[in-house]
Amino acid sequence: MISNHKIQTALEEIKEISRIDLALYTEKGKPVAATFEPEGDMEYAVTSFAESMAESQMLSGCHFFKVFVEDELEYVLLTSSAVEDAYMVGRLAVCQIRTLVSAYMEQFDRNNFMQNILLGNMLVVDMYNKAQKLHIEQAERVVYVIELEGKKDSASIELVKNLFVTKAKDFVTEVDEQSIVLVKDTRGLKEDEELDALASMIADNMHTEAMVRVRVGYGNRVNNLQDIARSYQEAKMALEVGKIFYAEKETIAYRYLGIGRLIYQLPMSLCEMFIHEVFGEEVPDVFNEETTTTIQKFFENNLNISETARQLFVHRNTLVYRLERLEKVIGLDIRKFDDAMTFKIAMMVISHMEYVKSSENAVK
Repeated sequence: MISNHKIQTALEEIKEISRIDLALYTEKGKPVAATFEPEGDMEYAVTSFAESMAESQMLSGCHFFKVFVEDELEYVLLTSSAVEDAYMVGRLAVCQIRTLVSAYMEQFDRNNFMQNILLGNMLVVDMYNKAQKLHIEQAERVVYVIELEGKKDSASIELVKNLFVTKAKDFVTEVDEQSIVLVKDTRGLKEDEELDALASMIADNMHTEAMVRVRVGYGNRVNNLQDIARSYQEAKMALEVGKIFYAEKETIAYRYLGIGRLIYQLPMSLCEMFIHEVFGEEVPDVFNEETTTTIQKFFENNLNISETARQLFVHRNTLVYRLERLEKVIGLDIRKFDDAMTFKIAMMVISHMEYVKSSENAVK
């Protein structure tokens, strides 16, 4: 239900305009908010009025009004009757409170609805019936998952909401303790580069405004409500796979995962079998800083020896010597495409195996 603080603020604003005091109670006579302290036993007076057939009446020196929301009695409103316009102001206040509560309930329902979609908890038929009632239309959407480094707090959530507060077609919600989920309407974002830019904008704002480091993963575009859950799972996989193969990146898209997505889904037994086939019983321990940098640059330059040597500031023959020395140790000549591909995949498999083992140790 809507917070008492919001209702208190609304009553104070009404009093500031009308100069008439108001008080709001639950149907059971419990105080919710007030700008004055009514005299007498208000709990008995309120419950008696709530049980009566009247919609408004004078009692204990106040005008009493019933506040119905979706045909259910939610509150009883009191206005001080010492002023001539107290009755009219009371009626207007009832409308204001009803509108405020209804808007909050609709927002809560929309948020709850989107949570159920993300988690796959709704049948397709129920999904579209509910969407029609909540005025949620079919649209192209992408799910972003914002994973926070450390504990999630209300300030971080509010910051993300404020970034998209003017976008009524976007949803910011939570489904676990570690991350914030943005379901973004992407009809205005035609190019994939715009999706990347949005992810970077979120990460930058979280860092500068909330002073918290985040990683942002996002899925593919989807057009149907039932496919939002798939985009959510893709975003989560992008974050998980990104930790293994793209740890230096703050933002990662599912479509950029490439072969890393396939390796991530391999069982450990197959990974170990593959590594043994490539390197034998033991992985060679030759990956010092110089060798690692050489291999990385060589792959970045598409196996181009001349360009790699230029960027490493070494003679071409020196680079060739390093690669030949590596070949003798690992049994692969990464100057050849097939061997280079095998070696690249093997290194990614090793990274995956190390990540799984470290995760298992952390759980223990």
